[in-house]
Formats: sequence, C-alpha cells, structure tokens
Amino acid sequence: MAKTVSEINERIRSGKAVVYTAEEMVDIVRDKGAEKAAEEVDVVTTGTFGAMCSSGAFLNFGHSDPPLRMTNIRVNGVEAYGGLAAVDTYIGATQVSESDRTYGGGFVIEDLIAGKRVSLEAWGPGTDCYVRKNIKTSFTLDEINEAYLFNPRNSYQNYGVATNNSDRTLHTYMGKLLPRMKNANYSSAGELSPLLNDPHLETIGVGTRIFLGGGEGFVSWQGTQFNTTVPERNGVPVGGSRTLALIGDMKQMSHRFVRGLDIYGYGISLAIGIGIPIPVLNADIARHTAVSDADIYANLTDYSVTSRSRPTLAQYTYEQLKSGTIEYDGHSIRTSPLSSYRNARIVANTLKDWIEHGEFLLTEPVKKLPEESSVKTLEIRE
Repeated sequence: MAKTVSEINERIRSGKAVVYTAEEMVDIVRDKGAEKAAEEVDVVTTGTFGAMCSSGAFLNFGHSDPPLRMTNIRVNGVEAYGGLAAVDTYIGATQVSESDRTYGGGFVIEDLIAGKRVSLEAWGPGTDCYVRKNIKTSFTLDEINEAYLFNPRNSYQNYGVATNNSDRTLHTYMGKLLPRMKNANYSSAGELSPLLNDPHLETIGVGTRIFLGGGEGFVSWQGTQFNTTVPERNGVPVGGSRTLALIGDMKQMSHRFVRGLDIYGYGISLAIGIGIPIPVLNADIARHTAVSDADIYANLTDYSVTSRSRPTLAQYTYEQLKSGTIEYDGHSIRTSPLSSYRNARIVANTLKDWIEHGEFLLTEPVKKLPEESSVKTLEIRE
C-alpha cells in the first residue's frame, strides 16, 4: 500500500516511524522482499562524506562606521569575491591563500564553523555613501550576520575510478596516482551514497530537507553538470551523472562534518558530510534503497590520458573496489577510497537518530529536478 510524506511525518511526530539506514536496508529487502519492506519501513537514511570542490560560502559582515563598499576582500589571506553588495561576499572552497599554498577557502569555512577567529582585510574605491577605503579587523562566525554554504555541485551520483598508466606519478583531484597502474582511487560511499539510493530522483528535488555539514540544509536546484545520459547498470548510473546544488546555515553546522582539505600537488578542497532521507512511499522506492555495493559499478579510467573523454578500461563493483584490490590485464591494482565510509555511516546514523526522535521532518519537493539533461563541452574559438 502506497504511503505519503504527510503520513510518514505524522508517524515521525508520534515517535512511531520505522527508520533504517541504506546499509541496513540491503538485508531487510533481501530477507523480506520489497513489498513487505515498503509496508514496514517509513524512511531510509543515506550518507556520504568526501571532497566536494564546487562548494563555498556567502558571508555578510555588516557595515563598519563609517561604511565601506568592499571590492577587494581577503579572509585569513584568502581572496573572496568583491563583486556583490557592499558587505556581502562569496568565498570559494578551492581558492588558495596568497601566502600559504596549503591553506585556502575550504579551511576558512572549517575554521569559521569551528568557532575560530579569522582576519578580514578589505578595500574599496570610496564613494559619497561609502566613504571608507579600507579596513583591517577580525571576526568569528557568531559576530557576522548571515553565513551559509551555497554549493553549486555536491553529492555526485557516481564517479569514476582513477588510475595512471604513465611512467611518472600524477597528482590529481583524485589523489596521488602511482605510475604503471600501481594504485587506483575511487570516491563514493557506494550503497550508502544518497543519489544511488534514489537513482531517478523520485523523492529528491528542490526543497528537499537534508543533513548538511552537521546541520539542516536543503536542495536548492539541480547541481551543475547534471547529466541524465550516463549509461546504467542494474538501474544505477555508471559514472558521474546527477548532482545537487545545496544550501544550509553554517551557524548550525559542525566542523566534524565540514573539513578543509589540502590535496597534495592539486590544491585546496572541502570535505562535506551530506545525508538525504528517502521516504519509502512504495515498493519500487524500497527496492532502490536496497542497492548494494555488489550492484553498483564504476568505470576505471587512465588519468595519464589528457583528453577530457578518457576511455573506460574496465568496470568494477564497489564490493570489488572496497576489497582493497582489483584485477586488470593480469595484475592486481591496490584500491583506496578518497571518501570516508566511516563518516558516511555516522552521517546516515545521525540523520536516522534525528528522525526517530522527531527532530527532523521530511519535505516534499516543490519542483522536480530535470528528467533529461546533458553536459556541454566548452568550445575553443579564436
């Protein structure tokens, strides 16, 4: 029998909701079948924790006296965008400090959420209404007005596996890749990953309430590079497909789930914990939430190929990837995750606890995300 989000929320309010993580749901559907599981389970929680470079934060500092229109801004030595209103800015996760290449926007965001005091230097042209031309001060998260993450592309539905068939070590956003395919790195929580448990976004859309960085967040739009044309296997995309744009109040968050990253030889990024609750409205949704690591495939690609369209060498399940080694062309390749499954599990279980204690209600999307969308390439024209 089909359920509604409203009915599930009533069960959450009354403390009667049955909630499992996506990891737990694998065995439940295997043992009871999708129909019975759909009758018994109300919500499935998911989780992921990994580098999400397309992230950043909007900050509003408030006006000084006399006021300044900030057009050139540095927070802890990291450039922030100066093309907004007088004291609004956006600081990107991957922006690097001008004085320390191992520090950048991702660390500024973590430091603020951790309650640390950071420096602010800003300059402006000076106008009749904003007479000040520069300022040097410091602030904490509690001392400014608004501070919220706005991330254009998070929670990739699936991603490739990176290896390196050249004679030299490569330093990439997929980590350190040793020569002659001595290792392979992957980046997904597999069976816990949010969009792999709702592969066609039947329950996730604009307005969906989520766990973001230890606090409450929302899906604000489809993420950039949203792509529905990726081939599927077992009903799940094989490779980068759908993404989400997310928003959430930094003042609710915990630096346990928002961490700056220095990816050696590549640059700065931000690791974020994201969890999405999936209402089990029917048997089909129950079946999707029971996807296991053995069902999810990812493409192995050679990052020494500089073309954007790297050929697929082979496909492997996340069960194989998580075993620590895969076999290719007669030899073993050591595998390593760039995302943390341990923290993804903590995210999913924390969200489960919130729902079971009536602290987190579900929302229905106010707008569905695109059913058809492809990714364009940038043409070089002179």
